Amino acid sequence: MRKTHLFLAALCAATLNACGQSEDNTGSTEEQAAAEGDYERGPHNGRMLRDGDFAIEVTVFEDGVPPEYRLYAFRDDKPIDPKMVRARVMITRLDGEKTTFEFEPEQDYLRGQGVLIEPHSFDVVLVAKQGDASHRWAFESYEGRVQIADEAARGAGIRTETVGPQQIGETIEIIGRVELDPSGSAEVGAKFPGSVVSLHANLGDRVSRGALLARVESSSSLQTYSIYAPISGVITQRDSNVGDIAGSDPLFVISDPSRTVATFPIFPRDIERVRPGQTLQIRGLEGQRAQSSRIRDFLPLAEVSSQAVTARAPLPNRDGFWRPGMAVRGLVSVDQRRVPLAVRTDAIQQFRDFRVVFAKIGETYEVRMLELGQEGPEWTEVLGGIEAGTVYASENSYVIKADIEKSGASHDH
Repeated sequence: MRKTHLFLAALCAATLNACGQSEDNTGSTEEQAAAEGDYERGPHNGRMLRDGDFAIEVTVFEDGVPPEYRLYAFRDDKPIDPKMVRARVMITRLDGEKTTFEFEPEQDYLRGQGVLIEPHSFDVVLVAKQGDASHRWAFESYEGRVQIADEAARGAGIRTETVGPQQIGETIEIIGRVELDPSGSAEVGAKFPGSVVSLHANLGDRVSRGALLARVESSSSLQTYSIYAPISGVITQRDSNVGDIAGSDPLFVISDPSRTVATFPIFPRDIERVRPGQTLQIRGLEGQRAQSSRIRDFLPLAEVSSQAVTARAPLPNRDGFWRPGMAVRGLVSVDQRRVPLAVRTDAIQQFRDFRVVFAKIGETYEVRMLELGQEGPEWTEVLGGIEAGTVYASENSYVIKADIEKSGASHDH
């Protein structure tokens, strides 16, 4: 990491959407340059602010210390003794919070008195005075910020929630597979023993409730009767052919593919901690898709060799993504406790070196760097970085991250 960092101007203004500027910006040349990300850098790789022959270079220093302002003063491009300059910086964040930084001379720079809290995203006013001359600059310094209209956000599947207290727990990872839910299946057999006269459905066919499946001639009455599908679904088993004798065994098995379960072997080391009713997140072994569920029940028998018992969790499958036989990973939440602040685990994204969520104010989303505590499959404890009551993107937040990265509205670290 560099010793000095550019105190960001409006990098996000590379796209108007990212910073929310209007096209008829009539600010000063300095402000327009900031909006375009086209500004002069000083000898410490900071942002140069000029007013006649006087200039201030603004940097943020965070090498081994919390982020702090460091200002370098120049006259005719020659360094000025910092003891000859007084300066003040005022920042206004997206939510309206204002902070003022005073400066004290130290070595060859003016050092800001206070920590510059992340995110470094705000409107800035800098006032400097040397002798009787005063100088003032105003500019935007945004990072991790983007505007998305509410209608567009809804179309992208972005959903929001409010930061507040939640129940969280320790997590246990378990590996299992997707199976058809037995409660969503039906065995279809003959009402009376007899010869199969005709079959009207094959393995893999999708049938509707009431669809004709077969016709059977009763051995006792010699009357032919029809067999109909009792539920809608897919033929997952067909155990008969024309001319076979239909007895007590099922001719067909129909399963509803939208009703699947995830089954997980629970081994002896975890059996006392995993119980019905506990929440879990189910994911494929690859990819980002996740689905919340709960442990529904356990099968009554243990597997003899491993002594594992099988836990089952509902896995609604309306779009057909989860296919029977697919391997899945489950994160089970155990040892529940209530914490004062938590966010959805799936809402957390990686941004630079931080784990973050995106706060929503109006139609603007802005990064919030989080200090995290205990992580659960559904909720993660927050120790700092965001206030209670903050609205944040809880679903599909990766869309916001991608938009920010595309716009270039990231910090120059």
